Amino acid sequence: MELTVWRTFVTVCRLGSLSAAATELGYTQSAVSRQIAGLERQLGVPLVQRHVRGVRPTPAGEVFRHHAQATLNDADRAVRAARDVRDGAISRPLAIGATPSLAAGIVPAAIRRLLEEAAPLRWSLVPGLSPELHDRVIAGDLDVAVVTDAPPGLPHDPRVERRFLGMDDMAVVLPIDHPRAGHGPVHIQTLADQTWVEDNDGSAALLRQHAARAGVTVRVDLTAADLPGKMALVATGHAIALIPGVLTCALRTDLTTVALIDPPTRGIYTITPRRDPHPSAASLLDQLATAFGPRRPTHAAHQPAEANVDPAASALHDSVTETPG
Repeated sequence: MELTVWRTFVTVCRLGSLSAAATELGYTQSAVSRQIAGLERQLGVPLVQRHVRGVRPTPAGEVFRHHAQATLNDADRAVRAARDVRDGAISRPLAIGATPSLAAGIVPAAIRRLLEEAAPLRWSLVPGLSPELHDRVIAGDLDVAVVTDAPPGLPHDPRVERRFLGMDDMAVVLPIDHPRAGHGPVHIQTLADQTWVEDNDGSAALLRQHAARAGVTVRVDLTAADLPGKMALVATGHAIALIPGVLTCALRTDLTTVALIDPPTRGIYTITPRRDPHPSAASLLDQLATAFGPRRPTHAAHQPAEANVDPAASALHDSVTETPG
């Protein structure tokens, strides 16, 4: 099987359209259709199914896409490594992922300290939600990911090493002219009648769980596409929101925060691949551990929230090492 055809299939899955994939890859739509049909003949199973807005992978196609993407990533790294040697640059870039709140301040600061102490290093920082970042570490796209165990939790996976960095208290972000600005900490009951906005299911779940423990409910009436969108809705007075404590140091000037009494918390972790770790990954982990030092309780005090997994997957957990850091 040619990797070119695999790349075409992965592109079709990512864009959900044969025509869009043809445009991006520089093929005709009929050429893309022939490549996909030929791949299906080779595998003996349908890989895509058409629907009113384009195409989507079948269950078999989704499984194949996952492995194909990992293979393509390995192939791309091999090409880059060979060209780096040709060009005299033999060190590969350090690819780092972080949740949006961590990418807003703490992780870039740790990278800065790493660069000050290390030899010149090429690097990249990709924001994303924890499940996405986990998958990208497995696929080989990322060398280090800084994630949280907020709902749905972290999966058991023997292919990665997980290191506990610290606990993060959630806080409530308000516009600076909000009546509660400058006051606190407060009970969630005092804010239960407010309109709330959230940008992801994990944060919304933490908010609802915290309110339920206090015997109240909250109205998450607005949904933002991302963290900047959530902050914009709060700043303009449309809602208030739950945010990670690590984000308070990077807030825009028209926002403020109020602490919660007995706030919801989330654990923060790094995950790195067990196979072929980046030479600079360990140094970055040390810098991140230093950044979280004041926040870190004893390792035994916190057990990560785990994602729901099937019994076969959870049986693998015994082989996963957690490194207290």
